Amino acid sequence: MPETAFLITAFATLFVVIDPPGLVPLFIALTQGMDADHRRRLALRACLIAGGLLLLFGLAGEAILGFIGISMPAFRIAGGILLFLTALDMLFERRTQRREGQKTDPDHDPSVFPLATPLIAGPGAIATVILLVGQAPGWPGTVSVLALLALVLLTTFVFLLASPPLERLLGRTGTIVITRLLGMLLAALSVQFVIDGVKGTGLIG
Repeated sequence: MPETAFLITAFATLFVVIDPPGLVPLFIALTQGMDADHRRRLALRACLIAGGLLLLFGLAGEAILGFIGISMPAFRIAGGILLFLTALDMLFERRTQRREGQKTDPDHDPSVFPLATPLIAGPGAIATVILLVGQAPGWPGTVSVLALLALVLLTTFVFLLASPPLERLLGRTGTIVITRLLGMLLAALSVQFVIDGVKGTGLIG
């Protein structure tokens, strides 16, 4: 079995990278106008899909990326671009303009993109899982890391369920303001993903 110190470090690393508290306002912004039951289903689906992706990469991440010829820096760059497109939607109220159409558009579902990926199972989380599994001592260590991942995702689901009362506390104006601010932060974060990816390629120092 892995040492307690390793397990504590692994849990803390996964928690910080996935950042369940930080996902709450993003979840509010992405699900405005939806009822509590719809939000609950979206939160559960997002966490399950993210868990499936992270489990897949945890067990065979390096082999998968290597087999299809994708480097982790390239994966970071792609994730950054996708996140930047989400930030543009939040900044220019494209989501708000589509809100009426959500009732007649059954395909509107943010649980896969951008919630499950890249917000929960983003390049950072995928890289972290691959790294932790690589450091884990044997299969017992791998199982322990994956169990900790499941615990963090369960925590994430609980945080997302707490979003409705937080939205009521903020009100419509507060939610709009936070959505715009988070759009700016997401844009900056996406650029940082791209910069980290480019640095990983060795093109810049």
